[in-house]
Amino acid sequence: MAAAAAAAAVGGSQSPQAELPAPGLALDKAATAAHLKAALSRPDNRAGAEELQALLERVLSAERPLAAAADGEEAAAAGGGGGAGAAEEEALEWCKCLLAGGGGYDEFCAAVRAYDPAALCGLVWTANFVAYRCRTCGISPCMSLCAECFHQGDHTGHDFNMFRSQAGGACDCGDSNVMRESGFCKRHQIKSSSNIPCVPKDLLMMSEFVLPRFIFCLIQYLREGYNEPAADVPSEKDLNKVLQLLEPQISFLEDLTKMGGAMRSVLTQVLTNQQNYKDLTSGLGENACAKKSHEKYLIALKSSGLTYPEDKLVYGIQEPSAGTSTLAVQGFAGATGTLGQLDSSDEEDQDGSQGLGKRKRVKLSSNTKDQSIMDVLKHKSFLEELLFWTIKYEFPQKMVTFLLNMLPDQEYKVAFTKTFVQHYAFIMKTLKKSHESDTMSNRIVHISVQLFSNEELARQVTEECQLLDIMVTVLLYMMESCLIKSELQDEENSLHVVVNCGEALLKNNTYWPLVSDFINILSHQSVAKRFLEDHGLLVTWMNFVSFFQGMNLNKRELNEHVEFESQTYYAAFAAELEACAQPMWGLLSHCKVRETQEYTRNVVRYCLEALQDWFDAINFVDEPAPNQVTFHLPLHRYYAMFLSKAVKCQELDLDSVLPDQEMLMKLMIHPLQIQASLAEIHSNMWVRNGLQIKGQAMTYVQSHFCNSMIDPDIYLLQVCASRLDPDYFISSVFERFKVVDLLTMASQHQNTVLDAEHERSMLEGALTFLVILLSLRLHLGMSDDEILRAEMVAQLCMNDRTHSSLLDLIPENPNPKSGIIPGSYSFESVLSAVADFKAPVFEPGGSMQQGMYTPKAEVWDQEFDPVMVILRTVYRRDVQSAMDRYTAFLKQSGKFPGNPWPPYKKRTPLHPSYKGLMRLLHCKTLHIVLFTLLYKILMDHQNLSEHVLCMVLYLIELGLENSAEEESDEEASVCGPERCHDSWFPGSNLVSNMRHFINYVRVRVPETAPEVKRDSPASTSSDSLGSLQSSRRPKVLQRENSGTAQVFSLVAERRKKFQEIINRSSSEANQVVRPKTSNKWSAPGSAPQLTTAILEIKESILSLLIKLHHKLSGKQNSYYPPWLDDIEILIQPEIPKYSHGDGITAVERILLKAALQSRMNKRIIEEICRKVTPPVPPKKVTAAEKKTLDKEERRQKARERQQKLLAEFASRQKSFMETAMDVDSPENDIPMEITAAEPQISEAVYDCVICGQSGPSSEDRPTGLVVLLQASSVLGQCRDNIEPKKLPITEEEQIYPWDTCAAVHDVRLSLLQRYFKDSSCLLAVSIGWEGGVYVQTCGHTLHIDCHKSYMESLRNDQVLQGFSVDKGEFTCPLCRQFANSVLPCYPGSNVENNLWQRPSNKNIQDLIKEVEELQGRPGAFPSETNLSKEMESVMKDIKNTTQKKYRDYSKTPGSPDNDFLFMYSVARTNLELELIHRGGNLCSGGASTAGKRSCLNQLFHVLALHMRLYSIDSEYNPWRKLTQLVEEVNSQLGNEEQQPEVPILYHDVTSLLLIQILMMPQPLRKDHFTCIVKVLFTLLYTQALVALSVKCSEEDRSAWKHTGALKKNTCDAEKSHEVLLSFVISELSKGKLYHEEGTQECAMVSPIAWSPESMEKYLQDFCLPFLRITSLLQHHLFGEDLPSCQEEEEFSVLSSCLGLLPTFYQTEHPFISASCLDWPVPAFDIISQWCFEINGFTERHAEQGKALLIQESRWKLPHLLQLPENYNTIFQYYHRKTCSVCTKVPKDPAVCLVCGTFVCLKGLCCKQQSYCECVLHSQNCGAGTGIFLLINASVIIIIRGHRFCLWGSVYLDAHGEEDRDLRRGKPLYICKERYKVLEQQWISHTFDHINKRWGPHYNGL
Repeated sequence: MAAAAAAAAVGGSQSPQAELPAPGLALDKAATAAHLKAALSRPDNRAGAEELQALLERVLSAERPLAAAADGEEAAAAGGGGGAGAAEEEALEWCKCLLAGGGGYDEFCAAVRAYDPAALCGLVWTANFVAYRCRTCGISPCMSLCAECFHQGDHTGHDFNMFRSQAGGACDCGDSNVMRESGFCKRHQIKSSSNIPCVPKDLLMMSEFVLPRFIFCLIQYLREGYNEPAADVPSEKDLNKVLQLLEPQISFLEDLTKMGGAMRSVLTQVLTNQQNYKDLTSGLGENACAKKSHEKYLIALKSSGLTYPEDKLVYGIQEPSAGTSTLAVQGFAGATGTLGQLDSSDEEDQDGSQGLGKRKRVKLSSNTKDQSIMDVLKHKSFLEELLFWTIKYEFPQKMVTFLLNMLPDQEYKVAFTKTFVQHYAFIMKTLKKSHESDTMSNRIVHISVQLFSNEELARQVTEECQLLDIMVTVLLYMMESCLIKSELQDEENSLHVVVNCGEALLKNNTYWPLVSDFINILSHQSVAKRFLEDHGLLVTWMNFVSFFQGMNLNKRELNEHVEFESQTYYAAFAAELEACAQPMWGLLSHCKVRETQEYTRNVVRYCLEALQDWFDAINFVDEPAPNQVTFHLPLHRYYAMFLSKAVKCQELDLDSVLPDQEMLMKLMIHPLQIQASLAEIHSNMWVRNGLQIKGQAMTYVQSHFCNSMIDPDIYLLQVCASRLDPDYFISSVFERFKVVDLLTMASQHQNTVLDAEHERSMLEGALTFLVILLSLRLHLGMSDDEILRAEMVAQLCMNDRTHSSLLDLIPENPNPKSGIIPGSYSFESVLSAVADFKAPVFEPGGSMQQGMYTPKAEVWDQEFDPVMVILRTVYRRDVQSAMDRYTAFLKQSGKFPGNPWPPYKKRTPLHPSYKGLMRLLHCKTLHIVLFTLLYKILMDHQNLSEHVLCMVLYLIELGLENSAEEESDEEASVCGPERCHDSWFPGSNLVSNMRHFINYVRVRVPETAPEVKRDSPASTSSDSLGSLQSSRRPKVLQRENSGTAQVFSLVAERRKKFQEIINRSSSEANQVVRPKTSNKWSAPGSAPQLTTAILEIKESILSLLIKLHHKLSGKQNSYYPPWLDDIEILIQPEIPKYSHGDGITAVERILLKAALQSRMNKRIIEEICRKVTPPVPPKKVTAAEKKTLDKEERRQKARERQQKLLAEFASRQKSFMETAMDVDSPENDIPMEITAAEPQISEAVYDCVICGQSGPSSEDRPTGLVVLLQASSVLGQCRDNIEPKKLPITEEEQIYPWDTCAAVHDVRLSLLQRYFKDSSCLLAVSIGWEGGVYVQTCGHTLHIDCHKSYMESLRNDQVLQGFSVDKGEFTCPLCRQFANSVLPCYPGSNVENNLWQRPSNKNIQDLIKEVEELQGRPGAFPSETNLSKEMESVMKDIKNTTQKKYRDYSKTPGSPDNDFLFMYSVARTNLELELIHRGGNLCSGGASTAGKRSCLNQLFHVLALHMRLYSIDSEYNPWRKLTQLVEEVNSQLGNEEQQPEVPILYHDVTSLLLIQILMMPQPLRKDHFTCIVKVLFTLLYTQALVALSVKCSEEDRSAWKHTGALKKNTCDAEKSHEVLLSFVISELSKGKLYHEEGTQECAMVSPIAWSPESMEKYLQDFCLPFLRITSLLQHHLFGEDLPSCQEEEEFSVLSSCLGLLPTFYQTEHPFISASCLDWPVPAFDIISQWCFEINGFTERHAEQGKALLIQESRWKLPHLLQLPENYNTIFQYYHRKTCSVCTKVPKDPAVCLVCGTFVCLKGLCCKQQSYCECVLHSQNCGAGTGIFLLINASVIIIIRGHRFCLWGSVYLDAHGEEDRDLRRGKPLYICKERYKVLEQQWISHTFDHINKRWGPHYNGL
């Protein structure tokens, strides 16, 4: 039957117009499928195949829903949407059935999975997925693992971290190309293929037939859905619509890939089979639909600027309409001919400004190969066209995932990689046009990183598909679209083009996917080698790099401030780092050995060519244009880095790769310009360019950029300096820094290029630069480990650092494969060698420290290197910070007391190739400069600073350290005339020049200068470094006056040298040196009027140094050569005495070194010291100096006075803060005078912290305490178990809140309300366990009217405060503690001393009567005074502090009983909380911090005042029931209809105590208080007995009943617990309380046998909580001290303190609680009366009656949940957990640390009435206080009312650091101390005081 039906169906389907089969037949899909499968299994299966084709044709091309949507028939689609969707589903159903071949689809899936040889995981994830990376196991730096594979592998002790995927990725487990096999997880440790059986042929046979049609169908959908977007309208909307409709199809394919290897290989066959593709898509059939779709495909190709090379016979000639333009045909024939036209097909190039790029492009693209890379695409398989559409649709996530899911199939991986490369240019074009380039970039990288991280694959594609050519060309093309003309140097004639950093392409980093792929493939050695060997590629690449050379040019603003600060520099720095530097580091990592010399030669060669082109293009001769700087010189940096590598690793001879002198001169100009500009920027000369220029200067030296920017620049300058003429180099430096004019002996000068105020800092800059240039050895011979150590020391000297910030600050080689990986072995070992770890600590203020590393003492002593610090500081203040820390170290270790100078540090030896660098120190130009500066400093000329002197001495010392050894003293002194090229110094060696005396100098000075007066002797020669002319005298004259200095000009000298070199290197020198156009460096004529004067100097460098020593020390003849006393010094000169110190030490050190170097110097120093030299500066200077000294002294004294005052103030503040915060300190610092109870003072005096007056609080001007009212549910969290609950970390663990104090009390109240009268119930318990109001104070008082005006001023204050003034919040004016109300102080004495000191002799009966009378008096509200108003308003505040649900427990809303209950519960809450703050008992006595913040006394007055308004009807006053026997007993039971009152034994005794006391008129008398306590204790004791009787078993009860009955008639029977217990049992036995014992009873019975001791203990424990609260109350009301005691004697101590114990009580025999009883009426009568009430109730409700009797009163301290040791356990469980409310996985999950509830932070999904879930939960769980752990950030957030703050983290990593937002992803462990602190702040309610950074949350958390 089935077969027939199938045949009918198939038969029907062969007629072209066949409809869908009738529904009846359609249902039988399975049968059809089975039939077809059978037909296809036959050897001759042609018929079957045709049948199947026809069926598929019909099913899959059910009228396309897309066509409707695409043609814009929105209405039709909307109406018939259901139909369309149904057809889609129908088609999918058919496919599933056919694949399964008649069986069930699920069984089919399972069958296929069985054949999966899963050696690879290949799980694909999208952005934001949490994955792991293990550097120990990874071969490729991009390796990543899914959480499951990571946890199943063994990575203990590895360097791994967890990360959130940015772009998506795939799991590499099982792929040995990317990771080491040791790291594979258990599932993917290589399975041998032999275990997997071979796939049976018929299982997947149907798939092979069905899938090609299915995929073709998908492609047709994609073709039809695509409409070329109109130029102006982004078409994402349409594309997304198409994609949504295709969702089910793509998901179906994705599911197929997940069936494992067998199905993947079928899919691979289908996707890559070219024949299939040709048959189905050629569009040649008679099917109109297919034809149309093919045309759409061609149009899409064409509009993408691509040609479709096809056989000319089919297209082009016969039917141009098919979509290929003739252009494309010609284009294919001869691509070069049509370049001009081709360009116009790329839409982005049509703006005319592109002319320049066009010109360039023709040059680039003239070879056919490149052109085809850019413009030709030919699709030969489904895979290729699928990728084409994936790109066209901008990489939809589903498609990407499908394509990646296939990757575990090796054959597919290769095919797909080749396809991807083939489409590379097209990807770039699409990316450039995309509106969502960020998303698209991520998706591209998601794919490419999977393909290119695999070295084998990358190599194969490079060889077979020209991957490198394609990448470089595509990058070049991409950048060409945003080129502009460079304005560097010669603006008009420049031919150089640079990228425009303002373009979106650079601003949005659109290029990064392509660049990151390029960096990725260059990390493979085999690929990089091909790149370095291919000259054509290198040329193209240098071309690319030159686009960035000189980009983002800055021009100094000289007049106006710039209007608009451009931020393009971000883009520029990012581009240079990513597009130029990182590929460079990638290439460098493959040039590590000698064999790779050739590569370096290639790069250097093409780099120099590119540089030469660049110099030509910008028309550069010898002077840089003034006031311009670019920080971007990537070509220079490539050149420098390859040179450095060549010398360091490849043993190349440096000179063989250096260019000629002229080129070196050009090369040094721009890097030097940058160094000078840095100094200018720091001197504020660029301030009109805005902040961004400072930003550039900082970025240039910042840790991520420095080793790709400033380091290569300095190195290049070092290379140039070592090869150029030193005099030329030095003079260039001073000229660039614009301080040439300053370097004159004259005391006044005019600087033509620099304002006077900038001179000093520019001079400092120039000298500092020279010091760095001469002392830095980063590329000149240091090993990698030495470099790492130097970097680390520099960073640690600036500040203590955390481990992660050190990793971040130490510039590592940016290429991940470079070897120094952060966290690598060498990093850790160097760190432990130079630094000590300081564990994380807390300060009492609550600010939390991270674990820090601090330099070891010996590092400060020997390794502190100021030069390195200066080089690496981004902010100038860091240099100061390092010096301050150094100073502190020296003081502390006693090495040097004063202000030290930066120490001089010995350098690592220079590499031989760079020896020439030291010639700078031995050139006359530098010596002249040093001499001049020393002289100027000695003469106190303007604009010189200690820093200048420091640098000058540093340079001299460097010169002495690096002097040329071979020059002996004798040879130096006999110096022939030909050596003397001028008359300043005889030779060029510093050692000999130091002793050379200079007698006269001719200077050019302004006519106003003091030097002008003198007439010049005839024979003098002249000097001025400032003048700009060079005059040379005949040689004869020179020899005559060898002691006088010749005219010498820096600039002229430099010009001359330059000319010489150029003459040497080029014959047509005349053309090269063009006349100077810039008028800045004009001839001397145009300068201000200068006249020549002659100065008598008669000094040498040595004599200047000695005089300087005198000047610095302020004493004459202070220098005495040390070797005269101790000849040893000369033999063994390394003396620690000189290593640290100030300028004096430095001078001494230099003189010693000079003496060591030559005997002549030693002799001359001794000579100079023998002549007693008067100080050089004239006397008046000394007077002025003296004046300044006096001034200094005065200043110093003033400063000391100020320090003293400040210190005093600070200590006051500190003592104040201690009392305010929880810092234990002795009691007596309390600022509140409230507790100072001296008997003679009758009235308390208060200080107002606002107006400062002190006085008593009065009715009309009341004083108040600054208080913070907050609702609290801390009490409700107490449990009867010491072990805190654990945070659940598996599904099984749950937290049930039934055993918390709040829950128990709730149950009790509702039980009472069920059976008893409501008003009576509300007096029987306390509320406030949840949402109780806690009142705390900082102890400061203020007048209430002062407070009001203070609030007014706060209201008008516009400053952003962390609190809301409208809600009454403020900070205490004195201690800034947070507060929100003022509690009025009751006028009157401090504490009622006088009353309680008089002992009262009244007996208890009288007192009971008095109490009753006093309570009966109605409390009239005091007259309307200010005080009463304030009392009322504070009561209102207290009520409003908590939510209504925590105040209203009455059945009748708004009943007065409610208010009554609420008020005494406030008192209860505050007492209970104070008890908890004291640790849950009173053993520690009075000295507790909690007491200081308490304001119970004042609070009691306010509450009592309000309670007295509600008089309790004397009938119902519980006091009567406690103290009188009631006669008519039966009347109660009579009125059945009305609910009875609560039996007195069910009352909560502590509540009764508060009611009784607050009902009394205040102030209360001590004896009344004691009376109330005694009476209540009898009730409490009876309750204890009853509870005990209920708890024990029937046998125990009968035994006790008898033993007690025997003693009943003894004298103190009323004080024996045995007697009383037996009486209670006998009384209660009359009712049914003990009867209904069945199953429930067993639960109650305690298994232990009760001994008298255990009974006594039970009774004491039952009564203790009441005694504790009562003692606290007494302490606050009467100011009595609390005694301290051992835990075991707490009961007896407290009861005697409360007056329950008779004074004559003997303490010998064991203490018995019953002895405290003092019965007001005969015990047995009153007990039987109480028991009678109970019996009446248990008649009907025995169970409940029993439950109400057993009160659990032994609550333990509250705790937060216990957290697991390792954070990962929390994270793994919660970050994927679904929310119970919205059943989604929250974006920001959080968990409450009080109750363990899982909530969505900020989740709109769980919002209720505009409150987000966390805020809502904080109100329900903590009455407004919530403590949440944010799962994804590992931090804790506190919500307090309407504010919140980030508290910090309680999980730290191995280095004691937080990892907020899990950015580093290192394993985190609980820090118990921090968690303790958090819990402490929660319990003590001090979040508001300790945490400073609060902000409003607007209910959005």
